[in-house]
Amino acid sequence: MRKLAIRFAAAGTALCLMPAAAWAQASPGAGQYACWGPHMMGWGGGWSGMIFGPLMMILVLALPVAAVVLLIRWLGGSRGSASPGQTPLDILRERYARGEIDKEEFEERRRTLGD
Repeated sequence: MRKLAIRFAAAGTALCLMPAAAWAQASPGAGQYACWGPHMMGWGGGWSGMIFGPLMMILVLALPVAAVVLLIRWLGGSRGSASPGQTPLDILRERYARGEIDKEEFEERRRTLGD
């Protein structure tokens, strides 16, 4: 699980840095069109920026959120209080023993379970 978290974090970091690397390699053009004109976007313009821009924005936002959620789940351990071999009646008896439910509720739920 730790290896998966490390790989996921590395992939997310790489995806977050890809636009910066592409921007650093792009040449702005030459002459009077260096800052303004038909190639001012640096990517050649067109529809590609309108398609890939939102996709990259979603990836840049979703990957860190997913990494944090996975990290919290991984560090938090299991939430369930029941062990794999426990029956519903065992859980009910434990709740009664801890005082979470009273005798009437225990009897009612025991009858509902069929014992």
